[in-house]
Amino acid sequence: MAVFAQTLDLVNDRERIAEYDRYHAEVWPEVVASLRSIGITSMHLFRTGTRLFMVVEAPETFDPTRDYQQYAQDPRCQEWDELMRTYQQPIPTARKDEWWTPMDLLFTFEDTSL
Repeated sequence: MAVFAQTLDLVNDRERIAEYDRYHAEVWPEVVASLRSIGITSMHLFRTGTRLFMVVEAPETFDPTRDYQQYAQDPRCQEWDELMRTYQQPIPTARKDEWWTPMDLLFTFEDTSL
């Protein structure tokens, strides 16, 4: 399994952040189905303040640049993404062409004794 980590920021508005949290408490089923269809086996989204951190697990053959484009073809997913982007903004260190900024893995610990 491959693991991908990405980050972005939310617009600094408490009410908007609460709305964003509510949307993610009940993600549209079409979005989950589409993520599954492109090979994503696990997705975790964490937030502290305005910073979001996402961890995705997918097969080794998963290519975020290629495979998220397939996800984006679904009209319902397009609608979700357009809506979510009204709450989001790239982090200050993002490249001009990035929305979600990829993060580099610095350390891994795995207990293989289990």
